[in-house]
Amino acid sequence: MVTMPGRDADVALLTERRYVAVTAAADDWYLGNILRDDQLLQAALHRRGISSVRVDWADPHVDWARFRCAVFRTTWDYFDRRAEFAAWLQRVAGQTQLCNEAPLITWNMDKHYLADLQGRGIPIVRSQFVEQGSAVTLAELLESTGWTEAIIKPCVSGAARHTYRVGRQDVAELEPVVRRLLVSESLILQPFQQDVLRHGEDTLMMIDGRFSHAVRKVPRPGDFRVQDDHGGTVHPYVPTDAQLELARRAMDACHPAPAYGRVDMVRDNQGRDAVMELELIEPELWLRHHPPAADLFADAIASRTL
Repeated sequence: MVTMPGRDADVALLTERRYVAVTAAADDWYLGNILRDDQLLQAALHRRGISSVRVDWADPHVDWARFRCAVFRTTWDYFDRRAEFAAWLQRVAGQTQLCNEAPLITWNMDKHYLADLQGRGIPIVRSQFVEQGSAVTLAELLESTGWTEAIIKPCVSGAARHTYRVGRQDVAELEPVVRRLLVSESLILQPFQQDVLRHGEDTLMMIDGRFSHAVRKVPRPGDFRVQDDHGGTVHPYVPTDAQLELARRAMDACHPAPAYGRVDMVRDNQGRDAVMELELIEPELWLRHHPPAADLFADAIASRTL
């Protein structure tokens, strides 16, 4: 059954305080999408005899030990509350089963994981890390890399938080922002991928290491950000065999193995498929675009709950 907050349930579906509502206003398409996906998952869990409830991860009154499992769904404020989230993660990992597991979440929170993937033979978008406290300038970075245009963003980020497209003509304007960010966090610099403007990003959903479905995320005209928060749109997509193989390899390179996740990839400036992001913390899975995926997801949760 689907339960209300405060009642016993087998599984906690983790969200955050902005999205704990059980209904959305008619004009709130964003919350409506979140609730539709969770409703599909909760119905699939119910068919397996597993009760579930949506819970704010930061609610101080929750007894996490009463759940068999807690599943990360829409904890989309973790990057604004990094220290709090990290402390919560370590505490709750000792009270209930986390899906995905805490070491995997911790690893995936910081985009330095991309260097680990590359070391394990996974092609990624070329990346250079600018560590916290660094005094290097944007102009020096672009000069040393030879990139005429790049994307720079925090290593712990989401929803395009502080994500900037920068060319050599823009460095003076953006430099003060970079200096402020580097006081408290590290950044990642990547060459701007021109194919994002032409075709967007391809996103493959993987559940227990198996491909479920895919979408293509396309930025709105005049922008480069594919997130719907910024006007991007989502379209059905059939991946190539090469993309399927890359997604499988990327998930196989993760330790421990993810129960579920998302592989975002692009055709890079060298014309190869490359991983842009690996989303294992709170990936939007677009279950509403492919409802059978809710059953695959529920099976993955059930195997870690029963």
